[in-house]
Amino acid sequence: MKYPAVLSFADILPELDSFDTIIDARSESEYALDRIPGAINAPVLDDAQRIRVGTLYKQTGSFEAKRVGAPLVAANIARHIETLWADKPREWKPLVYCWRGGNRSGSMAHILAKIGWPVVQLEGGYKAYRAHVASSLEQPPALDFRVVCGTTGSGKSRLLETLDGIGAQVLDLEKLAAHRGSVLGHLPHEPQPSQKWFESQVWDLLRRFDPAKPVFVESESKKVGNLRVPDAVMAQMRAAPCIALNLSRENRVRLLMEDYEHFCADPSALNGQLAHLVQLHGRERIAAWQEMATSGAMPELVDQLLLQHYDPAYLKSIDRNFVEYPKAQVLELGDISKDDFEAAARKLHAA
Repeated sequence: MKYPAVLSFADILPELDSFDTIIDARSESEYALDRIPGAINAPVLDDAQRIRVGTLYKQTGSFEAKRVGAPLVAANIARHIETLWADKPREWKPLVYCWRGGNRSGSMAHILAKIGWPVVQLEGGYKAYRAHVASSLEQPPALDFRVVCGTTGSGKSRLLETLDGIGAQVLDLEKLAAHRGSVLGHLPHEPQPSQKWFESQVWDLLRRFDPAKPVFVESESKKVGNLRVPDAVMAQMRAAPCIALNLSRENRVRLLMEDYEHFCADPSALNGQLAHLVQLHGRERIAAWQEMATSGAMPELVDQLLLQHYDPAYLKSIDRNFVEYPKAQVLELGDISKDDFEAAARKLHAA
């Protein structure tokens, strides 16, 4: 094969995991929004340079833009070779892509090929990849989902984490979305990813799962924080067999106190989130809950939130949205220790 080879994403996909490095040659902000999972960012033009060259292109034409851009491109590629790939052997096989037209990735691929590396350039760039992801999520693979259900604080996320740790197939949508899926679910100092990056991560996991083995997933709503679960994936989940995870309310309070420790340390942040519930519960009740948070009565507050907010809402929605829930396999948790979750996970994994 002559290098650089220019291949479509359909041709590349079966070999995607065989590349030694996937190089995203776009700018930092483009990469941050979404990318092929596992790709590293090696901008041919950084954000500021891209704006500068793009402005020249619009104002004076392509020749002036290319004259100014060419030395920037050359310097950036040279720096990447010297700092990132100077030790790569002759057999090192990279995949390079940019936005769509191929100018940025083409420049990099040309130089890497001249050195002697068997580089492949993605035809159509990120846009071709993104079109494939969107199409794949509209018709996801048929998987044997097992939906872990349970009222708030019953340990669904901990169970999924434990299942993942013992080698089970797990689609942890809340982990991918960096959100715990409720009005109090925002994770401190961890912003949610873009919708496109969320979907890329979902796509990447789905394509790797063995359809002959179960995939454990939590009983999510259509949105996890600000992010939407792909409709076809949600449809498969809602039709799948369910597992009813049971834990006493006393232990659920203990678990939530551990998981939401940041709110215990900063009651004002909790009170800000509770204010979003005024329309559901009225100002008087919210004010009472906020006073409990301020005064340090956190266990009592968590218990009331479970009893008066989370449990009624959950029980109202679960039967309606997950049709197999009435036939759910019941899984009792006696406590919230690591051993309890591991025993439950092994029981499910062995079934």
